[in-house]
This record gives sequence, structure tokens and C-alpha cells, in this order.
Amino acid sequence: MPTVTTDPGQDFLTLHADGQSARFHAIWLRDNAPDAQTRAPGNGQRLITLRDIPADTRLAEAEVQGGQLSVRFLPEDKRVSFDIPWLMARAYDRAPAVARGWVGDGLETWDAGLTGAVPVGDFNDLSADAGALLAWLDQVTRLGFGKVTGGPVREGALFPLVDLFGYVRETNYGRLFEVRTEVNPTNLAFTGLGLQAHTDNPYRDPVPTVQVLYCLESSAQGGENMVVDGFRAAQRLRDENPQYFNLLADHCARFEYAGEAGVCLTSRRPMIELSPDGEVIGVRFNNRSQAAITDVPFDRMAAYYAAYRRLGEIIDDPAMEVTFRLDPGEAFVVDNTRVLHARKGYSGSGKRWLQGCYADKDGLRSTRDALRRARVSEAAQ
Repeated sequence: MPTVTTDPGQDFLTLHADGQSARFHAIWLRDNAPDAQTRAPGNGQRLITLRDIPADTRLAEAEVQGGQLSVRFLPEDKRVSFDIPWLMARAYDRAPAVARGWVGDGLETWDAGLTGAVPVGDFNDLSADAGALLAWLDQVTRLGFGKVTGGPVREGALFPLVDLFGYVRETNYGRLFEVRTEVNPTNLAFTGLGLQAHTDNPYRDPVPTVQVLYCLESSAQGGENMVVDGFRAAQRLRDENPQYFNLLADHCARFEYAGEAGVCLTSRRPMIELSPDGEVIGVRFNNRSQAAITDVPFDRMAAYYAAYRRLGEIIDDPAMEVTFRLDPGEAFVVDNTRVLHARKGYSGSGKRWLQGCYADKDGLRSTRDALRRARVSEAAQ
């Protein structure tokens, strides 16, 4: 049975539920009140601003009633009921992370040990079954990538795949781009050379956060796809050499692309991006698009290059890579802020043709969360 106690100063309360305790400030509770005067019933958006809430908001009383937390706020003399599981799932009363470089809840880092367990969804199942789509999106979110099989073999087939979870992000390459051998290519991806594991388009700000590669033809020798978990690589670097990790997190690299007439893309971001509390939230690594590094102090530049080199060695380590082949009608979707992708070299005999496009994680996460809510709502009926 949940219980609650209130601070004598009326500034916060302590909620005890399911063997856990969490403190919540009065101002936080008032700001997150779910009543119809504070939030729109249809979409949950706030109807008031923080300025509308008294700065001296405090707790007059708090009690558990019918499985909910009932709170009366002063000086408004306003009573609001909160769902206790909702509160506990959003508790912020926790010990701060001790070390930089932690990954968020619900994410699982991996290395070559994931080989043979790549998350796979059948295109027809994903299109027809919301449960199958939710399960696949959960895996893509947790691991940072996923494969799709059984799709149609026709030009533009990647668009219906993206429609399952989001929207295509158009770039200077168009709504889609071709990946196959070209004469005088504008991008090394369009040659038969092997490519080092990399994130795409680090020269954009913001980067496309999702990439889709869809196979239409694959008769050439070689050309297997590889993926590397950038978050695992960053943590491995941190564990080996915290100084190297901090150098790549604390100083910006620069990236650029000017391979087409009228196009000059540049960005300035760290290779390892952290949130203010030390969570790894992004990795940008692309040797082909690396511009001159100018944001590192002179006395740290040599060490920075040593850190950059070591991160590249970790990324190139076969123990970090998961390899798989795409056949016609197959695709993979990758979190471009986390998972690096690569391709082994392939010969000139035979053909290899993929189409690619970009999308963003907000659409993918929105679709996943909407499917989750629908499932919970159906179960409650």
C-alpha cells in the first residue's frame, strides 16, 4: 500500500510505493498537475505557463486515496490527484551518475557477440501487424538498428518501409540516393571500395538521426554490411583511458562536405557527445568528412590525435562488429547518432545496388510510443 509523508516546511513530499521512495517538490508537482485546467485532456499539452503558478507554491496536505496521490496546493487551495505509477516512473530523486559516459534507460550496448541475434522484422508482418511492428521498433530503439526482410524488389520500395514509422528527410542527395558503382562518383560510398565504419552526414546540423539502406540487387562478390555500436566503443575508450574519452567529449571536431556544385555543408560537434549529466547521447565519426581540427588547444592537440586514433582502432576491431548480408528485398534501419555502419569491399563482377534515405528518430519513437499506449488502452478495456 503506497504511503506519503510531507516535509514540515511544505516544500516537498516523499512517496513510498513498490518498495521505493521518491521525493517530489511542490512546484514540480504543481507544474505537472494532470487536471483539465492545467493540461488539455486531448493531447496533454499545458494550458498555463510557469508564470501562472505562484512562486511560493507549497503543500497544504497530501494523502493516498483510491490508489492515487491526492495533493492540495497553497496558496491556490487547489486539489489535484496523481497516478502513483506515473509519478514513480518519472522520479528524479536519484543519486547522480558517478562517471561520465553512461547510457540511457532502455538502451543495450553490444559488440560482435550480437552476431546471429540481429533484430529482424518481416516487411509484410510489420505492415499488417501492429504487435510485430511494436516489437521490432522496441528492438531498434534498444540496440540502435534492425533489419527488414521480405520486402518488394522495386525502386522506391524503401519509402513504404519508412512510412511504417516516420517520414523521409530530404537532403541535397534528394529524397533517396543510389549506392552502386559509378564512374567519377561524387561520394566514396558509390565505389566498390570498402568503407570504414562511420556515421553518415556528420557535416549536417542536425544530422539525420535515422538511415535506411534497401537492397535491390546483390550479385557482386563481397559487399557485406557491418555495424558497430558507437556507444559501446565510447565506453570502451572511457574504460581504457578516461583522458582520451574526455578529450573527444570536451572538444569539438569539424566536419565538411562540398562534393557538389552549390553545396557546402559544415558542422562543429564533438565526436562523443554527452548530456550535461554525462549521458552519451551521440557519436559522430567519419574520417572521410573530417575537416581540419581547430578547436583543441595547442597543448592538448597531440593527445587529442592519440585519442582520435585509439577510438578509430576500437571501431575497427573485429570484436566490435556485427556483419550481415543484404539480399534483394532486404533493408536495415540504423540510429545514425549511435550506430556506425560500414561495408566490405566488393568486386567489379556482378552488381550491387542499394537505395538509401534518411529519416528521424522522433517519428520512430513517436510511432513506438503511440503503439504502446494503444496496447495499454486496449488491455484496460
